[in-house]
Amino acid sequence: MIVAETERLTLRHASPDDAIAMRAVFCDPEVMRHGDGPQTDDWIQSWITRMNYNYNELGYGLWIVTQTIDALAIGYCGLTWFPNISGRPEIEVGYRLARTYWDKGYATEVAVAVRDLAFSHYELDRLIAIIEPDNLRSIRVAEKLGMQYDGDVLLDGYDHSDSVYACQR
Repeated sequence: MIVAETERLTLRHASPDDAIAMRAVFCDPEVMRHGDGPQTDDWIQSWITRMNYNYNELGYGLWIVTQTIDALAIGYCGLTWFPNISGRPEIEVGYRLARTYWDKGYATEVAVAVRDLAFSHYELDRLIAIIEPDNLRSIRVAEKLGMQYDGDVLLDGYDHSDSVYACQR
């Protein structure tokens, strides 16, 4: 199911057929450096299952990003609900693309589409991005979304704080 389209990109629901293409995201140590590290094929299948659960239960999740010219999965972008970020529930806009697609403006293009969808369709008033402080690429994308530094948070299971960026509708 297509969720949104931009000039060059399409956001759609994840399917089991995306597992092989998503290896370029989840199995690449450089792409996953600012996260939980490279993942396994079984983990990718589980991620796809979780996303489909989220679509059904929440109405949103992390969607597959494809180039409009073809249907190949090049990454993901979407919304994730967190029950407690610094004492309050929050919804994060998250994005990650295969390295081949970096430096093309794709992350900003698709994240803007998700931000606009969050504010118009889902009628959210606030979005955040949780970013490791040394992830300058991701910080630049967040700033292009109109987000500003909002504080730090130590997530469960982490040994370091991440920066929280936020924007309002």
